[in-house]
Amino acid sequence: MTPTPYITFQGNCREAMTAYAGIFGGEITMMMTGADMPGFPVPEGKEDWIMHSAVQLGGGTLMGSDDMMGDLPPVGGCWVMMEMPELGRAREVFAALAAGGSVGMDLNPTDWSPGFGMVTDRFGIPWMISTTPAEA
Repeated sequence: MTPTPYITFQGNCREAMTAYAGIFGGEITMMMTGADMPGFPVPEGKEDWIMHSAVQLGGGTLMGSDDMMGDLPPVGGCWVMMEMPELGRAREVFAALAAGGSVGMDLNPTDWSPGFGMVTDRFGIPWMISTTPAEA
């Protein structure tokens, strides 16, 4: 079993998922709009909002959609954790996510990692970026 984060956005899912594919070097494998969903009652003006999307990131998938009905609160109480194999790459990813967002904890060495940090990106999504510890 592999958990798959599914993030809900407030009308900027396409922009966010495209940014994540670029930041992490992933591939967008699905980007379906509300208008693409037969039989789904899409609210007026939201035909181009994203109903379902997926980005393949290495061995995992990040999924997302826009809040078509407008009744979901902003993301809270949950973080997307990404383990990076190299500290330099972790720094690049962290900086890209921090651009236009806010840093909760700078990416620094910890007892468990050569680099760990917490950032909320410009889309309001909270991330934990960690680096795989070196083999002892």
